[in-house]
Amino acid sequence: MNNPPESYVLVSEERLLAFAIACFERAGVEPAAAADMSRLLVNSDLRGVRSHGTRAVNGYCRSLVEGKLNPRPQVRQVHETPTAVVYDGDGGLGYEPMLRATAGALAKAKEVGLGMGLVRYCGHYGSGGHYARLCMEQGCIGFSVQGYREQGRYGNDGGGPNPDAHLGYFGNPPICFAIPGGDGPPVILDAATCILADNQRGPEYEALFSMIPAAFFKSIGYGAVASLMGGGLTGFTLSDEIRTRWPAARLGGMVLAIHIGSVVPEAVFRAETDRMTRDIGETYTPMPGTDRSLLPGAIEEERMALHRREGVRYGEMEQAAARDVCGRLGVALPWD
Repeated sequence: MNNPPESYVLVSEERLLAFAIACFERAGVEPAAAADMSRLLVNSDLRGVRSHGTRAVNGYCRSLVEGKLNPRPQVRQVHETPTAVVYDGDGGLGYEPMLRATAGALAKAKEVGLGMGLVRYCGHYGSGGHYARLCMEQGCIGFSVQGYREQGRYGNDGGGPNPDAHLGYFGNPPICFAIPGGDGPPVILDAATCILADNQRGPEYEALFSMIPAAFFKSIGYGAVASLMGGGLTGFTLSDEIRTRWPAARLGGMVLAIHIGSVVPEAVFRAETDRMTRDIGETYTPMPGTDRSLLPGAIEEERMALHRREGVRYGEMEQAAARDVCGRLGVALPWD
């Protein structure tokens, strides 16, 4: 899904931002929150993470207008310790409360070395990379996951279709580690936990269950751990009130910030990141279908520079989603 599109129109960063903001405001979102969410979604487009870019505006706005999500939540802090802060998302999308939770986690990390921010009673928070990257930009290692209610009950996998309840398809919550580099690129594992993409279903994939079972057992474990840390740990099972009123707000989110300078000189750690990325590139054979040996995060940095310079390659699925939401809300298409 996140491969570069074969057919596309080029859309500037500025026009994508204006498009997303206009859609969210028409759906009832306050201007400041609309701007914050739009900035994060456009960042995903710039990095080539098409699955979590402005294509999602269509579905988000539909849920907001149809009353499945709260367009104007009263986000509030509900708990605090020396190392953690917890927010109630009040049935809205997860972006705004997670930004507050990230700020709280960073403040704790800079004070005591570690900080954790959690959000309960919210909707989708997008890519875990949004929040882990913010930690990385402040001299921390960032880690973020999201979980949702009833993960593990058949029909609530959160990934692609699973008609026969195959455990190998189980779960697909987001997970991200963001580790800063020095002169080289950062190392950023921004992914979903299932080894298979949502569209990889069918007998040819199920044959892999018995061919490489270790890979699937790891995938199953990653999904369970991510969902419990990004869901159960937030306390989102304490009450059903918000979920009953806003049915799409059945998720939680967690971000952890580890302050590097509290345990080792930051320059020393960044140099080791650079050493690893350099040695990988110089001594390993590239994966099939690629021409370079890179760690996760490097490609996204390159694509962001390209898209900021030339425009985002807006593929057919992005265009279809934009036409749908613009037609419903009366917003101009970003490429016209």
